[in-house]
Formats: sequence, structure tokens, C-alpha cells
Amino acid sequence: IGRAAGFASLGVGLAAGTVFEAASRIVSTVTNTHTPTPPSSSIVANDANADRLANTLCRMRGAALKLGQMMSIQDETLLPPPLARALEQVRQGADAMPLHQLHGQLEVEFGSGWREKFDRFEDLPFAAASIGQVHRATLSKGDVDDDNGDNDNDDGNGGREEDVDVVVKVQYPGVANSIESDLSNLTMLVKMSGMAPPGLFIDRVIEVGREELKVECNYEREAKNQERLRDLIHNDVDLARAKFRVPAVFHEHSTRNVLTTEYCPGGTIDKVAFLDQEERNRIGRNIMRLTVKELFVWRFMQTDPNWGNFLYDVGSGTTYLIDFGSTREYSKSFVDGYLRIVWACANHDTETLMDQSHTMGFLTGEENEIMRNAHALSGFTLGEPFATRDEYDFKDSGITGRISEHGSAFLQHRLTPPPEEVYTLHRKLAGAFNLCIKLGAKIQCRDLLEEVLEEHIFDDGQAHPLKG
Repeated sequence: IGRAAGFASLGVGLAAGTVFEAASRIVSTVTNTHTPTPPSSSIVANDANADRLANTLCRMRGAALKLGQMMSIQDETLLPPPLARALEQVRQGADAMPLHQLHGQLEVEFGSGWREKFDRFEDLPFAAASIGQVHRATLSKGDVDDDNGDNDNDDGNGGREEDVDVVVKVQYPGVANSIESDLSNLTMLVKMSGMAPPGLFIDRVIEVGREELKVECNYEREAKNQERLRDLIHNDVDLARAKFRVPAVFHEHSTRNVLTTEYCPGGTIDKVAFLDQEERNRIGRNIMRLTVKELFVWRFMQTDPNWGNFLYDVGSGTTYLIDFGSTREYSKSFVDGYLRIVWACANHDTETLMDQSHTMGFLTGEENEIMRNAHALSGFTLGEPFATRDEYDFKDSGITGRISEHGSAFLQHRLTPPPEEVYTLHRKLAGAFNLCIKLGAKIQCRDLLEEVLEEHIFDDGQAHPLKG
């Protein structure tokens, strides 16, 4: 009832805000004929309404916040400016749950003596997201079940030299049960308010978000994802040499709704601009190496581009990867087709790009010339880092802005939403590019793509792009 009331209150607030904005514009037009309101600006997507939406999503958390975050990773140049600014607030995370609610959730998961499982547990969270919040804690050296055995605190004999610092992610109570109703209510509000442009295909966004949320609500599954990628990354010669690490999972202190993992030192990787160019290049190149391998070699990718999921420790030069709830697999057929598209984009091969795009469902074949040109130019821009053997200067490239220029045509002329895999995949690719931009990385990328393409075995019956 409380959540339904929250959506109802939001709806009333949006309606009132719209009426007030309309009245304000009428008065403004009458009193100031020299600065008319642009005809394209929305009376619904005004600053006050956008703030109402963002504040409500952050307060309600769960599926409501998740949808807002998914909308926020869409190209902000395609959204009304007030909505884009408000969704930036949504992207930062949720309000923390009250202390009594936190303790109640931990008691449900571990029993009334839950505090005895930890030497220390900090009640104040240091991070909060769409479905859970994160706390610092400590485990005693005699009470740790580390199935991985290569934690930095290991004494070499399977034991611990000292207590272990951990992070404990606690899921908001009721999140899993509220997914359907939250998304239905929010979908209705977004559609009625007109705050989401039609070209975003909001129904598909919501469908993908619904499935992603169901998966993310299972922390036992996330633990398996984390251990699988930990094994892949730690056993990859290049990434291990680059000091890319994934924290260990502590199963005896984890459940379906609580996940306890090794604490990783360092700060978010977007704040390392003070490092020298060589180190920033090293980090950026290995971010791109990881992205290419996740998709084309392992077909298993962590798809959340949040910079907070990459931590960098200045003292050791180690990059820690965290948060694996949104990890997903890609089918061999999808990866075969998408690798052909990326290679075509890198080589300005229009024929292959358009044929493969039609085969995979990016295009229907009935698009007008404007849409076809926008699709091709957007693809070629996306393939730029892989098009040259020289160093690619991400910061000075303007790549995201130029992709956006072509993307505006999608909202007017796109006839079909992209394949469902693309929502998570493009979110990750955009995140990798933006991270390299933030780092100011100047790196070679083509050889990374050529390396995986050379070893790739296609099962689609077409000729290998390099081998014929």
C-alpha cells in the first residue's frame, strides 16, 4: 500500500507541476516577448517534475530506482535536459534503509544472533544502490570460510594471519516481491507524463529491466558470477600481469539476500586523473582488453558500467572489479554476429554492417535513407578505436558526442528496438569508452580486437573475416 501511495503521490505531483509550468509559461510569454520559451521544450519534463521523479525513485528504491537508472544510461542528449539532470541524481543511488529495517533484514537471514557472525559491523552504509546497501565489517581469522585460498591475508598454509576486512551487501526487504507492481505503476506514469521519448521503446527497456532485476535480486547467483569471473580474470595472463583482481566471496556469511565479500582498498577509478599518462594508458588499455575478452572470448560479461565498480589502489597499482549482479551470458550465435558487426565498423565495411544488422534484428530492411545512414555512421564512430593501429586519444576524440549526433535520428526513424542483448552490452561498451575518456587514455585498441578475431571460431557458416 505504501509503495502504491508513493506512485500515486508522484502522479499527483507531476500533474500539479505540469499545470504550474504551463501557467508560468503563459505569464512569461505575456510579460516577456523577447525571450519566448522554445516550442520544443516539454511542459511535463520541467525541472520541478524531474526532481519529483528522481527524489521518489531514490526514496522507493528497488524496481522503481532500477528503471530510472536504466533510463539514465540512455544517451542524455536524447532526453529533455531537466530529465537528464534528474536521472544523474538517480544514477548516484538510493536512500539508506532505516536502522530497524537493516537489523530486521539481518535477523531474518542470520537469526537473532547475527552480530556474532562478525567481529565488527558498521551500521552506517558507505554505499547504496537500487536493490541493496553496503556496510563495512570484520571477520575473525578463525571464522572465515574462503573457498579461493589466495586472499592477501592468507598465511600460505590455508590459515589467516589477521582478521579480515569485508563488505556486506544487504538487500532491501521486499524488493523482489515489488518488481512487477513497481514497474507497472512506473511505466504507466512515465507514459502518461510523456517524460520518455517514444524512440527509447520504453516497453522494451522495462522488459529488459524486469528480467535483469529478477536476476540481480538473487545474491547467491551473484556470488557464483563473481567466482566465475574471478577465476577467468585471475587465470588470464595479461589481466593478472596488469593486476586486475576480483575479491573473494565468503559463503558462510552470505545468503540469497546478503552477500559478504573481501574488502578492496582504493578509490573509484574515475578519480585517477592525477596519475601519469603511462599508468592511465595501462589502466585504460586493460579495461578495453577485459571488455573485448568478456564479450568475444568468455561470452560472460559484467554489464554495469558504474565507475564505482572499478576501484584503483594507488599504492599497489591494483585494479579491483566489484559488483557482479548484472553479469550475463551471450549466446554463441549473438557473439558471432556481433563480432562481424564490430569488425565491419572498424573497417568501414558498409555492406557487411548493414547485412549483418538486418540479420541480427537491428534493422527491418524497411528503414528510410536517413535511418540507414545514421545507423552506419553511428556504427563507424563506435568502431573508431579499433580502426587504427595508432594510439587512439579517447579524451580528444569526441566519440560519444558524435555517436549522439547520429542517435537523434533513431528516435524519429527507428522502426524496431534493438536485440535485447544490446541493452546490457551497449551499456557496458559506453561505460568502457567513457572510462577511457575520463582517464584521458591514449592507447592502441585494434590489436586487441584482431587478437580475439584471429582465434575466434565462427559457427554461422560464413567465411572468417581474416582467414576467408
